[in-house]
Amino acid sequence: MGGSASKAKGVWPFSGSGAAGDSTCEANEQTLARLKCSSIATPFVFTRRSSLYYDEDGDLAHEFYEEMVVTKNGRKKSKLKRIQKNLIPQGIVKLDHPCIHVDFPIILSEV
Repeated sequence: MGGSASKAKGVWPFSGSGAAGDSTCEANEQTLARLKCSSIATPFVFTRRSSLYYDEDGDLAHEFYEEMVVTKNGRKKSKLKRIQKNLIPQGIVKLDHPCIHVDFPIILSEV
């Protein structure tokens, strides 16, 4: 319920071999090899994908709306129509403070 852990197997060196219950020597060797070849792997996250979008005018926001005037029975009524076309995602943004990855398996503190 609401889990945000990644489903990829063996992506992070501290997540094990990716196979549950697999305690063979090959799996341990693969994990060690992964640790050696990716020495820059860290449990910290420095970037994330932004949820903001640019519109045609270059404005940055989560959502964009356009005001439309609808005439019904001779009365003018204003409605907001959500714009979903021609939006460009902001992309990857750098975090101000590094966060710990959700797949980090060690308990940092106990209460």
